[in-house]
Amino acid sequence: MPLSGEAIRMMNYADDIGTTLRRLLVVLPSLAPEERRRVREYMLSVEPKVSDVLAALEDKK
Repeated sequence: MPLSGEAIRMMNYADDIGTTLRRLLVVLPSLAPEERRRVREYMLSVEPKVSDVLAALEDKK
């Protein structure tokens, strides 16, 4: 079954998220410990979380 345009768009968004996370991983070693802690806290506070989206995908069977 072919994918809808919306499903393809969502997959492209997921690719963009992966690209962003790879960029974060490249920069993280250059951050001071306090900066790393603050970035971690910030990322933990961001809503929605990837786990929320994955749960929503599971719920919509």
